[in-house]
Amino acid sequence: MKQTALIIVLTAAICAGHAAQAADCYADYKAKQDNPLRLHYGVAEISQCSRQAAQAELAARLSAQGWTLLNIVSVFNADGLAERKQSAGPNYLRF
Repeated sequence: MKQTALIIVLTAAICAGHAAQAADCYADYKAKQDNPLRLHYGVAEISQCSRQAAQAELAARLSAQGWTLLNIVSVFNADGLAERKQSAGPNYLRF
């Protein structure tokens, strides 16, 4: 019984560590809207730290709000947030 409890506690700790890592992934991107043409640069939190994952995740989020993802500029961790905040303006962590 003690071993089972220990395994459960260790598994929960490992999962929490992975969840914390996933929350530390961000992407900056460019998007557009048509009629009239509007462009924006933004920064978003993503669930996986890869360009492909960011592409799929952000395309869906942006599309739901009438935007088309043009490209993922980069994928980075929390250390890169401060330097991008001003450039993203109102699209900083919006989507």
